[in-house]
Amino acid sequence: MYEVSVIIPNYNGSKYLRGCLNALLKQRFTNFETILVDNGSTDESVDMIRQNYSWVRLIQLSENFGFCKAVNEGIYASQAPYVILLNNDTCVDENFVGMLLQGIKKRKKRFSCQAKMIQYHEPSRMDDAGNYYNALGWAFARGKGKPVDKYQTEMRVFSCCGGASIYRKAVFEEIGYFDEEHFAYLEDTDVGYRARIFGYQNTYIPQAQVYHVGSGTSGSRYNLFKVRYSSRNNVYLIYKNMPLFQILLNLPFLLVGFGIKLAFFAVKGFGREYAAGICNGILLCKKEKKVPFYRKNILNYCSIQLELWINIIRRFAN
Repeated sequence: MYEVSVIIPNYNGSKYLRGCLNALLKQRFTNFETILVDNGSTDESVDMIRQNYSWVRLIQLSENFGFCKAVNEGIYASQAPYVILLNNDTCVDENFVGMLLQGIKKRKKRFSCQAKMIQYHEPSRMDDAGNYYNALGWAFARGKGKPVDKYQTEMRVFSCCGGASIYRKAVFEEIGYFDEEHFAYLEDTDVGYRARIFGYQNTYIPQAQVYHVGSGTSGSRYNLFKVRYSSRNNVYLIYKNMPLFQILLNLPFLLVGFGIKLAFFAVKGFGREYAAGICNGILLCKKEKKVPFYRKNILNYCSIQLELWINIIRRFAN
């Protein structure tokens, strides 16, 4: 029985996979398996895995169903108590798996722990040191572009990036798995948010390090697909995770936040896509998808709300 399953979602990522998988071969901690879930790739990804990486469990999907379904299929297939989600455009250091496992086992209430994500092409700069979400409706990566030596301390974060994080598998049974309505973008914030509602923690573990190319599957930082799906999923995330009273409390902030983003993307030529995404997000909101409100979680909601306000300051200080 493996203690950890490393799950790699892949879509036409053959040019990155060798570096990703070869780095996993060098891990000091070895009691883990690697599951690659292929999202209907049309490049040579599948053939390369079969010919050169027989130790990798390969799950083939018939088409590109998106990040969420891919990782869910990997989690379902895993029999380990912990799962690590790892982007295909990464290269991990030799202590990556062991340090993440050690980190999540420190506290029973830890749902997820994220590695220190460093920019592959500029290794003196951070890529992601944990994700935050604020009352303006903005999700952002802590430390993006900052010097790596400033992020050496373990700490709690709002949620963990699904590109290089470990999760306690049993908690998914309680809070739900990755929401496949998301397809991609903000799905990790959503599942981390749900965990927080139920009283679990998400933590940044700097001892586990990974070098990340970034946008290895989806392309450039801003494109029509990203802009539309990000705004769509953001509306959906808010509706799902905030009770009505919390939505009303944050409404002035949210209107300002979405207005600023709309103006920002309009300047970049993506205003129409951003607005369309908001409309799509409203249509996606369904009562049966909303996280049930339980009075026993009221203190967790209060803690989250305080952090949503504090994270406005963090965003501009980041």
